[in-house]
Amino acid sequence: MHKEITGCMSNFKVSADGKICGTFIFPSDFIGFQGHFPDKPVLPGVCKILAVKIMMQKYYKQKLSIKQIITAKFFAPVTCKDELVIECLPNENKNGICIVKAMLTCQGKKISKLEIEIEKNGDNVAAS
Repeated sequence: MHKEITGCMSNFKVSADGKICGTFIFPSDFIGFQGHFPDKPVLPGVCKILAVKIMMQKYYKQKLSIKQIITAKFFAPVTCKDELVIECLPNENKNGICIVKAMLTCQGKKISKLEIEIEKNGDNVAAS
């Protein structure tokens, strides 16, 4: 599913204030909609969480592991072809652990609020 979610991402950018932003549009044939629900597709929460992880992997340019989902609040559904905007604000410590706060919106409406603890899996680049 990682590859399919990555393929739905566009407009990835990092703002001057450190926010990491991306837009996702999931087509009607997206694998996450299969069986969730047959007559009215709704994006599963796990897909929203993975989208945040994928954005952070792109930002850090390395694979990450989700250590813990601290908070996951879902306020409204996302369906196929909705434009899902995700803004992430990472707070990293020295041990390669990062707490990411993410706000997910669609047409200006709050969809989800997530707080995820992630860990870098790759070698850290030494500061010079």
